[in-house]
Amino acid sequence: MRLAFVAIAGALLLSACNANYARVPDPKLSTRDADLVAMVPRYEVGADYNRYEVSDPTGQPPGTIVVDTRSKFLYFVLPGKKAIRYGVATGAEAFGWSGTARVGSLQEWPAWHPPADMIQRWPHLKPVVDAGGLPGGADNPLGARAIYLYQGNKDTLYRIHGTNEEDKIGQSVSSGCIRMRNIDVIDLYNRVKMNSKVVVM
Repeated sequence: MRLAFVAIAGALLLSACNANYARVPDPKLSTRDADLVAMVPRYEVGADYNRYEVSDPTGQPPGTIVVDTRSKFLYFVLPGKKAIRYGVATGAEAFGWSGTARVGSLQEWPAWHPPADMIQRWPHLKPVVDAGGLPGGADNPLGARAIYLYQGNKDTLYRIHGTNEEDKIGQSVSSGCIRMRNIDVIDLYNRVKMNSKVVVM
């Protein structure tokens, strides 16, 4: 009897600790999404980097995206002082970007056009540019969706996007962009609207 009480008390304590965290179901995928996502290697991220509804720590209005580059979390702010928290990979220290922007474009399975500064660092990518970019698909480093960040009418060249390297979530590895698991960036893409505020800190 005593053991049963201890087990129940432990379960209640555990549920209390997790009361502010609720798993968010996967979004419904189109046939194309399901087929392409299945071709990308899947990795189990750490429990902290799964998709949860949490108490909003940002204080921003609903609809805002906030990226905490230090903790490797992206928050999409909901009404009622809630937010959806996603695990992300961010820019390596030398290539990090921070600031306030807006959503200037939204694209599904976007083509990839390496920018000039990336070509300078990695000349082996020049054939990709010469070919007009890499079409969207499972082998494209932008993954299933891209959210393009603008300041005014100017493209910052930074994006929030999927990845074909989901094992890098939680790390500082990119050239400044914010990477998400494909299932997570699809979920975020379904929620975000054009011109929404984006804060990267």
